[in-house]
Amino acid sequence: MSSLSGKTLFITGASRGIGRAIALRAARDGANVAIASKSSRPNPKLAGTIHSVAAEVDAGGGKGLALKCDIRDEDQVLAAVAATVDAFGGIDILVNNASAIWLRGTLDTPMKRFDLMQQVNARGSFLCAQACLPHLLKAANPHILSLAPPPSLDPRWWGPHTGYTLAKMGMSFVTIGLAAEFGPQGVAVNALWPRTIIATDALNMIPGIDMAGCRTPEIVADAAHAVLVREAAGFHGQFLIDDDVLAEAGVEDFSGYAVDPSRELLPDLFL
Repeated sequence: MSSLSGKTLFITGASRGIGRAIALRAARDGANVAIASKSSRPNPKLAGTIHSVAAEVDAGGGKGLALKCDIRDEDQVLAAVAATVDAFGGIDILVNNASAIWLRGTLDTPMKRFDLMQQVNARGSFLCAQACLPHLLKAANPHILSLAPPPSLDPRWWGPHTGYTLAKMGMSFVTIGLAAEFGPQGVAVNALWPRTIIATDALNMIPGIDMAGCRTPEIVADAAHAVLVREAAGFHGQFLIDDDVLAEAGVEDFSGYAVDPSRELLPDLFL
């Protein structure tokens, strides 16, 4: 399979950034895309809403469905999944993209921020999988793909921002568990992580990052596409890196993904 034509994707946090890019890449194939996010109204600091991305999906060749959904809320997730099934007849792919970030040390991490990260990243990914799996298990080639890093106990990732690392590694451990449980049942449960920092609007809220040293969200979207068109059977528990996936698919020149090809790329966390 080389296309997502006719497939239905449920993508969390898809109103901007990497989630939006994955949605638009799927739209080019003619996929159905549920845009599940809290962003239903324009934000002066962060561009994009569920409605604007759904319209872009429609314009790009797919069918978009705007779903206001806080993935911390079980009732909202269940309603969003039900609306997706009602609209498209099922769900083939779950992309756990939504994530909360706070890169501070322990004494500079309010518990409100700590709780938000755990609720969105690990718990939210588990909840969305739990809600989607009854439908994925009926799909012809089901995938769960989470934007999560390779698991690591290296103190250099834990010391500077324990709360965030715990939250992201929580997504990774959820991936391991779901892969072990549902991989043998034919669901491809894997994770994808960028080699470099990705230029998204959310980076503007994190001081000190030079956008010129980043790659664009399209590299993750193209890598996600390459993963999601693969045969699901026997493909689970993998922690994939975006440019490795694309290199395996035959891509040799990654310069087109760089914000500024003349600048040295900034490596992402956890690698």
